[in-house]
Amino acid sequence: MTQDGRSTIFLVDDDPAIRTSLSRALRLRGHDVRAYASAAEFLAAYEDGVAGCLILDHGMPGMSGLELQAQLTAEGRQIPIIFITGHGGVPESVQAMKAGAVDFLEKPFRQADLLERISEALQIARRLHQSDQAAREVGARFARLTPRESEIVAHILSHPGEVSSKEIGRHLEISPRTVDHHRARILEKLEVGSVVELIDLARRSNL
Repeated sequence: MTQDGRSTIFLVDDDPAIRTSLSRALRLRGHDVRAYASAAEFLAAYEDGVAGCLILDHGMPGMSGLELQAQLTAEGRQIPIIFITGHGGVPESVQAMKAGAVDFLEKPFRQADLLERISEALQIARRLHQSDQAAREVGARFARLTPRESEIVAHILSHPGEVSSKEIGRHLEISPRTVDHHRARILEKLEVGSVVELIDLARRSNL
C-alpha cells in the first residue's frame, strides 16, 4: 500500500505495448502501477507486505504465469492474481482458478471487465493486508517474552487444563510464586487480561 493509502497493481507481461497501454489506463484511474517484463523481474522487485494485486500474463518466455503463481503459493506469498492471456486454454484457466486466481481473461478483453476484477482483487488484497498486519503485531508481542516466559506460555497452550501457578511450577520445577511473577509479566507484554485471553490470542495467531 502506498503512503497515501492506495493499493498497488503489479503488471507482468512480456508485451511492451500491453504494459504501456494498461499502465496508462490504470494510472489515469488513480492506481499505483508497477510494470515488469518477466516473472523473474517481478520476483526480484516484489516485497511482501505490500497491499495489491497482480495482473499476470499466462504465456511468457522463461517462467510462465502459472509457474509464477505456483512459486508464490509455495513461498506463502499471498497476492490476488488476475490472469490475462492471448492463447491460454481451458486446462490452463482451470488450473489457475483452482490455485486461487481471481479470474482468467482472454485477450482482447473489455477494459470494464478487467476493472471489475481489479476492484474485486484489491478488496481481497486489503483484507489479506489487514490480516497480515494483525498477525505481525501479535507476533511482535510474543517476541517480547523471555525464554522462561515463552516456556510458561508453551505449557499453557499445550496443557490448557493445567494452568494454575502450582501446576505450571510443578511441571517446570519452579515455585508457584515465581510463576505468578512471570504470569503477570506475560499478560502485560501480550496486552491481555487473563489466561483465557492469552489462549484465544495464540489460537487466532495460529501459534
